[in-house]
Amino acid sequence: MRMVYHVMSAPQPLGLLFLASGERGLRHASFMDRRSLKRTIAVLDAASPGMRWEPSLFDLRPLADQLDQYFTGATHTLSWPIDPQGDELSRAVWRALLRVPYGETCTVAQLAREVGQPRNLRAVAQAVLTNPLAIVVPCHRVLGADGKPSNYVGGLPRKKFLLAVEQRFRRMGGLDDNRVIGELTRRMVRATTARAGVKRVTAKKRPVAASSRASSPVKAPKKRSR
Repeated sequence: MRMVYHVMSAPQPLGLLFLASGERGLRHASFMDRRSLKRTIAVLDAASPGMRWEPSLFDLRPLADQLDQYFTGATHTLSWPIDPQGDELSRAVWRALLRVPYGETCTVAQLAREVGQPRNLRAVAQAVLTNPLAIVVPCHRVLGADGKPSNYVGGLPRKKFLLAVEQRFRRMGGLDDNRVIGELTRRMVRATTARAGVKRVTAKKRPVAASSRASSPVKAPKKRSR
């Protein structure tokens, strides 16, 4: 089976992101940390022997572009076929995570109720932590029972960064949203008008007070010659 892969650079503290896709969709999206590319593939290949790994920017460039847009708030959704491998409960948890809206969060208990496993919190939490599609399946939106960011497959700093990105851009519809473009246009018009008004006031000459006007010079009387 052919597996194409690509390594993209994401904003700090995310670092390098490894993407790998098979014939049915994306299999892996993981943070490389300090692992080499060779080591990363070796670990994944051990779980899927017989895989033919091929680098391909052509195949995965559209997904990398979507992720770049996500990091800058230009898009809120990642549209790409996925094919994560796991048991039935894990796949159910990952599907439920895809239904958590952009900029919103949930707890493990809420997620467990969503998949019909309200008493199986440990297994649900484990499925969240073993999510093979970081960011694409938004397990970073799962908070602890106290409502604060908790364990994350990529580490707490990355989780806080992703949550901060979504909180910052949640009220914007992306660059393709006419409401956002309209608002930006209105801001530019207001700013331009304000600058023009300042220039007009600055250019206007102040009236000269009557008392300060220069009077006509008084000619001194001519001296008579003797």
